Formats: sequence, structure tokens, C-alpha cells
Amino acid sequence: MKIRKTVLAVLSVFAVASLATGGAHAAAQRASAKQAPVAKGAAPKKAVVAKAAKSEKAQRETKVVTNRAGRFVQVRKPSRLAAFKGRQQAMAAVVHRAVPAVSAEVDNDGNPLLQSAAFMIADQATGNVILEKNSDAVLPIASITKLMTAMVVLDARLGLNDLLTISQDDVDTLRGSSSHVPVGTELSREDMLRLALMSSENRASAALARNYPGGVPAFVAAMNRKAVSLGLRDTRFSDSTGLNSANVSSARDLVKMVSAASRYPLIREFSTTANYLVYLNGRPRQFNNTNALVSSPDWQIGVSKTGFINESGKCLVMQAWLLNKPMIIVLLDSFGRFTRVADAQRVKRWLESAAAQQKLASQGRGPAT
Repeated sequence: MKIRKTVLAVLSVFAVASLATGGAHAAAQRASAKQAPVAKGAAPKKAVVAKAAKSEKAQRETKVVTNRAGRFVQVRKPSRLAAFKGRQQAMAAVVHRAVPAVSAEVDNDGNPLLQSAAFMIADQATGNVILEKNSDAVLPIASITKLMTAMVVLDARLGLNDLLTISQDDVDTLRGSSSHVPVGTELSREDMLRLALMSSENRASAALARNYPGGVPAFVAAMNRKAVSLGLRDTRFSDSTGLNSANVSSARDLVKMVSAASRYPLIREFSTTANYLVYLNGRPRQFNNTNALVSSPDWQIGVSKTGFINESGKCLVMQAWLLNKPMIIVLLDSFGRFTRVADAQRVKRWLESAAAQQKLASQGRGPAT
């Protein structure tokens, strides 16, 4: 592992430059995301806990709200609504337990002890690499692939309200993975994209590629062209889901890919949505984000995507605002359920600790004479 010599210089300007440029960037990004179209019937971005349970009579009088296609609702039958609110309450209660608290453990050189096999942390605004290990290793990236899938779909400017149907061709026959979206489900292209990004639904991602002009072969070709245009020299794609281990990249390339994805308001919104309620064949289904950190009040995340297949290990990429600056975090080939999340926590605490020490040191020097 090596830490760039620029880290102290970067940290020293956090307290001044980032308050202006970082704050303006954050405001612009949030404004842009608010302008992005959102399908009717979407659940709130953060789980909302009801102040008090409605009476049975009040619940019976609850109004049903549907979109134009009549498939998604915010409010349904009383018993189901109460059940969903109960699940949201439970989620809010355990979210902090799902995000392990980690101290900023460091090695003898003062670098954080990360457990991911390959990683890179970079300042998005300046391009400076703060920390890296095996950043040029070419590895399978699993569902991190879906960030490229989303960019290709949005670049094509296809109708987001077009209805797509999950077919047998979208079922995973390579690994036999399960899905909460049954064959025959009809969703808008926008909601297919949302479920692919936030809940990593493989069938939704497969349907997006299948419904691209020219079908799956044309879609994969567009993914690889986009990779070349972004200067991703170590990146290759063979499908739109990431189930194929031939989808490979490096931590260095993924920093560029996440940075590119952050320029799409819908990718920012959909990839960081905490939960979303959909009606599938008349039955309600709540989909949750695969990254617990998007629900943590300690994090301000602009882009998020997780990934896992046996060949890739656990992966996590994010654009996150740390010390009022946009940082790109890429963690590849982590072992264990919480390792990638714990590594992200270690990075955050390490940067905050270094900034605090830098501030104390500067205050201790006193005014120049």
C-alpha cells in the first residue's frame, strides 16, 4: 500500500477551499438531482417512520394513488400499508447496526488498514490519489457493471416511460441467481433502471439491454465504446448485469467511471434511493438499496453501487462528500459480509482524523511574526 505525498496538501485546503467550491458543487448537484424525473408511486428516498398508527377506520378510508399505468401506488389496502410501515420502522431501527462502527486503525506509516484486496481513494475535484493498493489489477467487477449499463441507456435517450416486460430471456441461467421481479412483470424503463441501480436487480438490467436498439449485442458494443471514450484502458464488458466474470476493470479505471456516472442526475438519484415500493402483478414489493450507507446520517453519498460474484468478491464504489469535498471510493475484492462497508468507514474516519490533526497543528503554530 502506498499513500500519495499530496495527501497533506489536500487535507490542508479542506477547511478553506472546500467550503466554497465543495459547497457550491454540492448545491448544484442537489439542485440538478431534484430536477430529474421521478416515477409516480416511488417511495420516499429515506425511510419515514409514522408518528402514530392509524385507526382501522382511518386506514379503510385511505386513498389509493396510482400512476398512469396503474401499476405503482403510494397507499394501498390498510393491512398491507401497515405492514410496510412496520418494515420501514424496523429498517430505521437497525440501520446503524447494519453499518458497523469502525475506528480509524492505521499501520506504522499512518495509513488505514483496509481489508479490500484492491482499492483507490481519489479527490474527484483535483484528481489527486489519496490512497491506493493494487489499483492497476484487472479484476471482475460484478454488478458495478450496472453503472455503465445506466450510462448507455441514458445516452441513448430512449423513452423512460416506455413499458418493458421481463421475459424468460432475462432470467439468469449462468449462475441461477434469484430475483424479486417475476417473468411477465411490466415496468417502465425508468423503473427498470431504478431497480437495477439501487437493488441490483439482474433481470431489470438484462431487460434494459434486450430492449436497446439492436438488442443485447448492440448494447454490449455500446458499453465497450463508452469505456474507450472515458479512457478506461483496463475495462471490458460482456453483459449488462455483471454476472459474467468477463466484465473486468481496475480500481484506477473505476474511479473514472464513477466520476463519469456522477454527472447523470438520474444515476445519482436512483443509486442512492434507500427504498422503493412497487406493485408486481397486484402485489406490493419494497425494494431496498444494497448499500446500507445510503441510509446513514453520517454519510452524504452522491453515487453508490455494490457488486458480488464469487470471482469478484464483495465490491463497493461510491462518490461521497467527505470534509466538504467530493471523493471517489473504490473497494474491490473484499471478503466477508461487512468488510467493504467497514473499509469505507475506515477511510472516512482516517480522513477526518488527519484533517483534525492538521487543524490542531496549524493552530499550535500561532501567527507568523
